[in-house]
Amino acid sequence: MKKLSRKRKRLLIISGGVLLLLVLVILTVRGVHHLTSPRVDTEQGIQYIKAAESEDTAIIEQKIAQLESQDSQEGDTRSNKEKFTGSVVMGDSITEGFTEYDVLNASSVVSKIGVHLTELDDQIQRAKELNPQIIFLSYGMNDVTATEGDTDMFRKEYEAVVKQIQEEIPDAHIFVNSVFPVQEKALTEEPELADIASYNEVLKTMCSDLQIGYIDNTEIVEEQYYEEDGIHFKAEFYPVWADRMAEVAAL
Repeated sequence: MKKLSRKRKRLLIISGGVLLLLVLVILTVRGVHHLTSPRVDTEQGIQYIKAAESEDTAIIEQKIAQLESQDSQEGDTRSNKEKFTGSVVMGDSITEGFTEYDVLNASSVVSKIGVHLTELDDQIQRAKELNPQIIFLSYGMNDVTATEGDTDMFRKEYEAVVKQIQEEIPDAHIFVNSVFPVQEKALTEEPELADIASYNEVLKTMCSDLQIGYIDNTEIVEEQYYEEDGIHFKAEFYPVWADRMAEVAAL
């Protein structure tokens, strides 16, 4: 009996040692895995959340609406006149083509030939009377030549217009169109227009700072759309431009 008892004790000791060894091995493996596993970098997520929190609520709602509308755009059979109901396009002689070629209703366009950014009080009051939900601004061609390369002055004048509209029509969402590029032949008479790309960079930055929409129209302009002066556009361009604005603003 004593021999059997001793054997049992010996087996128990051996079994306990093996069990302890297994536990140590498991703990060691887990520890090594924890040390060698890549840590999750949460910094990018934190920065995104902070940026989202600081972004204007209206812009966030606008982006959500744009995403939600993507699925339905393919089957959209509305005319541009219907899409722009409740919207106003403000601009100079280029903008006048919308009514001249009957692309948009007169109630959706506020424009004047040769107008500058410092001369828009009447246009803003007219837009206020129309009380639009969305305003598209398309100025700058005349101001590129007037400011003679002074992009700081250009931004100051454009920003003043945006802020005046925000004060007069606070519920309207604002989108700024890029200044359209011109053909080479237009530079002969107005060489300042060669700097349009620089002015558009200033506009893009301004829109980002003010948290309003920026519409880059550079890619939709093609040679066949230009009038003889290399600045203004033929009738067939305006539906293309209207579609571009409607797409960006999720009309």
